[in-house]
Amino acid sequence: MTMKKTTQRQGFKTNEFIVYPAHGVGQILAIEEQEVAGAKLELFVINFIKDKMTLRVPTAKIVAVGMRKLAEPPVVKRALETLKGRARIKRTMWSRRAQEYEAKINSGDIVAIAEVVRDLFRSEQQPEQSYSERQLYEAALDRLSREIAAVQKVTETEAVKEIEAALAKGPRRGPKPAEEAEAAAEDEAA
Repeated sequence: MTMKKTTQRQGFKTNEFIVYPAHGVGQILAIEEQEVAGAKLELFVINFIKDKMTLRVPTAKIVAVGMRKLAEPPVVKRALETLKGRARIKRTMWSRRAQEYEAKINSGDIVAIAEVVRDLFRSEQQPEQSYSERQLYEAALDRLSREIAAVQKVTETEAVKEIEAALAKGPRRGPKPAEEAEAAAEDEAA
């Protein structure tokens, strides 16, 4: 019986920080047993401090909901590298892009979340963001900074500074540099 229990728990332990795709970083407070319709059910009690919310998730369901351990440092490094890349903005309607961003934020994939932060980031010199862009940017930034803070054992403020430093190293946002515009013109002429 004990063997079955540990496999269901997927190696998750009490007090451990985890990532729950729909809510971000949480902490397992306890593992409880409840009886539901005559069957014993084992539940993770997960606390999301920032959202002042506690979830009870059946241990058997964690794979289905995509709950995972915190990202390993090399994955965090990849997410930070992603922030330095060129923003990729599809020329589709905002409503469709917003849905894609939302799906990435809720995927629980730290690199996908970093892509949203990178694509929606606006520097001081750039035009204002719409309210919905700002909301999605902040949601992605929040998820990313919470996980980086938990992995690196730093504060969220420090994690945000690290993210902003990586974004600042990205290519200059705004009008295309002259040589790129020339290359593009040559491509079109060819």
